[in-house]
This record gives sequence, structure tokens and C-alpha cells, in this order.
Amino acid sequence: MLPSASLGTTLADGRIPSLYEPIHGSAPDIAGRGIANPIATIASVALMLRHSLQLENEAAQLEAAISRVLTNGPRTADLGGSASTRDVGDAVLAELAL
Repeated sequence: MLPSASLGTTLADGRIPSLYEPIHGSAPDIAGRGIANPIATIASVALMLRHSLQLENEAAQLEAAISRVLTNGPRTADLGGSASTRDVGDAVLAELAL
């Protein structure tokens, strides 16, 4: 459930090319089954918002939504639940709407 960021160096035009992705691999063994936990991918978006887009407030809101889902929301099988990838993603979206 860990996000990651490979931050580049500042280019002449001020951009910093970076790569954001979950720490885990692509999990081809479960591809298309709807059982992957999307939390690390979503948390990687929060890192992108913060570090590449300088959208600290939005990053914090996304992280808070993730936290609320992990505390109260549906869980994928890796966390002892039976929710699908979509169920967890939809739960994070619903928390963002609050």
C-alpha cells in the first residue's frame, strides 16, 4: 500500500520530470480480476499533486480521504475484506466529495 515518487532534477524551463507509481509491481497474475488494492496508486496521485503540481491542499484532501476509507470503508482481500478494486476506488471518491 505504499506510493512512490522518483523525483527528477529541475530542467531549464523549471519543470521537474518525475515518475509516480505504487511500490508494488503490476501484478499480472491478478490483472483484470478487480481484486487489486488501489490505495497505493491513489496515494501516488497525492504525491504527484504535492510534488509536481504544487497542489498541497488537494494532496492533503486525497490523503485524508484514503485514511477515512482505510479506517471505515471497504477493504480488498489483502486487508481481510472482500471489496473489489472499484469498490475501494469509489469509496475514496465518495470521501473526497464530503
